[in-house]
Amino acid sequence: MTMTMWRSLLTGTLLLGLSACGGKSTPPEVEPSVCEAPTEAKVSGFTQCGPTSDLTPVNSYQGEFALLQETEGAVVLLDGRCTGTLIAASAGPVVLTAGHCVGLGDRSLAVFNFEDQPDGEELITEGTVIEQAMEPDYALIQFDVLPAGIAPLLLTTRSSERLAVIQHPRGRPKVIAEGNYLDSCNRLVYYKDLDTLVGTSGAGVLNRQGHVLGVHTDGDCDASGKGANRGWTAEAIVEASEYLQAVDIADR
Repeated sequence: MTMTMWRSLLTGTLLLGLSACGGKSTPPEVEPSVCEAPTEAKVSGFTQCGPTSDLTPVNSYQGEFALLQETEGAVVLLDGRCTGTLIAASAGPVVLTAGHCVGLGDRSLAVFNFEDQPDGEELITEGTVIEQAMEPDYALIQFDVLPAGIAPLLLTTRSSERLAVIQHPRGRPKVIAEGNYLDSCNRLVYYKDLDTLVGTSGAGVLNRQGHVLGVHTDGDCDASGKGANRGWTAEAIVEASEYLQAVDIADR
């Protein structure tokens, strides 16, 4: 068989195969990868993630993260517009939030136990922003007075298949939302179908153990459920911080 005859036979076989399979198929629509390095430090829009709102008042929550009700007291409303989380550090507990919420040296006002059916007395206290950056997007606030009996949360490098965010959306009483861990790359952690709104900025992204995996900074998930929300990892924040040390974070 000559080379010309061989090529003709091979071409005919391929065409026959395509015809038998219904011709050229259309690949399914695939969402673009979330793991692309941000081109600049900016805050995206904050929208409900999915067709329904899954924000639940923290003291009436009965989902799979129910153990967080024992530690939710560490979450605070900051200046009426952002959320923060009291975290443990070898140099002393501080409140972790998003860098775009405050400025270095600012005096910030925090309200502890701002909740529906509060399980403790509200405490209003002031503190000073001792660290602030936009990349990673984080800030640390040292408060003058901290409420008694509230344990700071631990930082972690370990994710779980489900994540939770305890937050003060739009400056309202504390709520909790949960969703799926999606990916982690470029010092960012991504999560899907986890509702966040304006005011959620700075909230801790928590794993099943209630440890802080990251700080929520950007909402890119829309009402149709497409896209993903994200925050900077605790690991990236510890690496950038002078106050926080390597011993302050662990695989737990």
